[in-house]
Amino acid sequence: MGGVLQGFLTLVLVIGVGFLIAHLKIAGATAQTVLARLAFFVASPALMLSEIAATDVRQIFSTNLVASITSTGVSAILYVLAARLVFKRTASDTVIGTFCASYVNAGNLGLPMAVYALGNASWIVPMLLTQLVLLQPIGLAVLDMTTHTHTGGNRIVRLATQPFKNPLMIGSLLGLLLSIFSIRLPQWVADPVTMIGNMAVPAMLIAYGISLRLGPLPGKGEPKVQIGYIVALKLLVQPMVGFVMARYVLHLDPHAVLAVTVIAALPTAQNVFTHSVRYDRGIILARDSIFVTTVLSLVVLVAIAALLAPSG
Repeated sequence: MGGVLQGFLTLVLVIGVGFLIAHLKIAGATAQTVLARLAFFVASPALMLSEIAATDVRQIFSTNLVASITSTGVSAILYVLAARLVFKRTASDTVIGTFCASYVNAGNLGLPMAVYALGNASWIVPMLLTQLVLLQPIGLAVLDMTTHTHTGGNRIVRLATQPFKNPLMIGSLLGLLLSIFSIRLPQWVADPVTMIGNMAVPAMLIAYGISLRLGPLPGKGEPKVQIGYIVALKLLVQPMVGFVMARYVLHLDPHAVLAVTVIAALPTAQNVFTHSVRYDRGIILARDSIFVTTVLSLVVLVAIAALLAPSG
């Protein structure tokens, strides 16, 4: 257990460095943007490629994927039912709320968690596939049908190809191909890819810390009970379902149970806010949900690690 908690402590301290340099005005919004974009478009794909290429493909397409789909699906369905029957949200607002309740921050926080706390970046791949191949295309299809936002091009083609435009997905797919066909990159290619990939985690965490210091506080506009319901689904229900599936239904080993539970407990992804702005739906709902789940998630994640981390 000590190794896992040490990994979490490392993450928290690096996030704290980002928070501190923003507070001291050493780095601001521009630095946050540069670090985040560099990590997202360059370093993270390199990290996913090198890590997955060295991973047994059976670990990626394992029962972990079933647990990820189930935990995401249960949280999403529970929000949809409440949004339509109790909160009386519109269909488009319901999509944004569903994303808030079930779409985890797999990039900025999930990838560092997988590398440092869980030991391998490949642990994040099942959830990444669940979100990019299932949850996001379905949600965006509903938004396209219920709003008048002009997106251009053929809608079906755009939705079908969108997951493969994500840098993390591209890096994962390339690594997956290398793993399947047992291809080893030549040293002169592998070394720079590894070096660039090693930059991803610190860059993401420092940018994340800066965002916590500079990000807007939740404002008025959304009922607290609805934000509270989303937070409960995201940080309590989703990881609980993942834990039950992993331990009692799929009978995974203790480390896999920890990985599934931790990843399901990650906070709402920041790109949910991007979708809300793009379609002009649920903007305040997305902003407040992201802020609250982000602040509370570290406490939840450390608690999960303390309870579930294998001893020895």
